[in-house]
Amino acid sequence: MEYEKLPAVYIMASRYRGTLYTGVTSDLWTRVSNHKAEAFGGFTAKYNVKLLVWYEHHETMAVAIKRETQIKAWKRQW
Repeated sequence: MEYEKLPAVYIMASRYRGTLYTGVTSDLWTRVSNHKAEAFGGFTAKYNVKLLVWYEHHETMAVAIKRETQIKAWKRQW
């Protein structure tokens, strides 16, 4: 099945109230699959971050990166 690749900001979690990871990509579904397969190693593999909990698409990568930066500045309690 073909799908359109769009820049996206996403948040993944290890579990309810667990570790969060915020990222940006142009191919969300492939990126999520890679996280679940621990293809990258690093932070998401170390903390078992495999659940996609939120995402939003954007028209350009520049806008997506700006939004990711905003989200990463949020306090966890918000």
